[in-house]
Amino acid sequence: MARLRVGVLISGRGSNLQALIAACTEPRFPAEIVLIISSHASAPGLKLAEAAGISAAVLPHRERAAFAAAADELLRAHRVELVGLAGFMRVLAHGFVDAWRDRMVNIHPSLLPAFQGLHAQRQALAAGVRFSGCTVHFVRPELDCGPIIGQAVVAVYPEDDEERLAARILAVEHRLYPLALRLIAEGRVRVVGDRVEIDGWQVPEVMALNPRDGRQDLLP
Repeated sequence: MARLRVGVLISGRGSNLQALIAACTEPRFPAEIVLIISSHASAPGLKLAEAAGISAAVLPHRERAAFAAAADELLRAHRVELVGLAGFMRVLAHGFVDAWRDRMVNIHPSLLPAFQGLHAQRQALAAGVRFSGCTVHFVRPELDCGPIIGQAVVAVYPEDDEERLAARILAVEHRLYPLALRLIAEGRVRVVGDRVEIDGWQVPEVMALNPRDGRQDLLP
């Protein structure tokens, strides 16, 4: 069975990209990353692409329409079937998002629809929530909106600051994103209206356990 061909857009260090690359190196993983596009020539994520032998390109995001046209051309030239945003810190042109509708996913460090936009962890702390987490969703033109594929939950502790909470959320991002990619590549994910349905997915009665020993029993 052919593996799903994935293109990843990045802007920075690429820690989620590294998690996806690691997952795709597993022989039985149903997806492969065939192209990485960075909006910055100095993005550390480009070194990850080089180390993994993945084609990479730098497209400065000075103007949305120009970036969209160039990125779309590259993605199609590499026969990309799904686009993943991994720390891509630019707003995409609406036409580009519409062209890749239900074929482009993003990960955001909050339990959407709460705390959209920048500094989601800071927003969570300011709101005094007891739980936060991350969300993988299909991309829509509106910022941090779209049908939700999966979410992972972490506890927010009284002594947390933005850095500590961000690190805890990032750890589960690295587990959730590859899981979401696997489900999509296996053909188990479909968008019905504004919601995602996943074939064969049974939600456990306990969605998250966060004891103080740091275990995160929320994903397979």
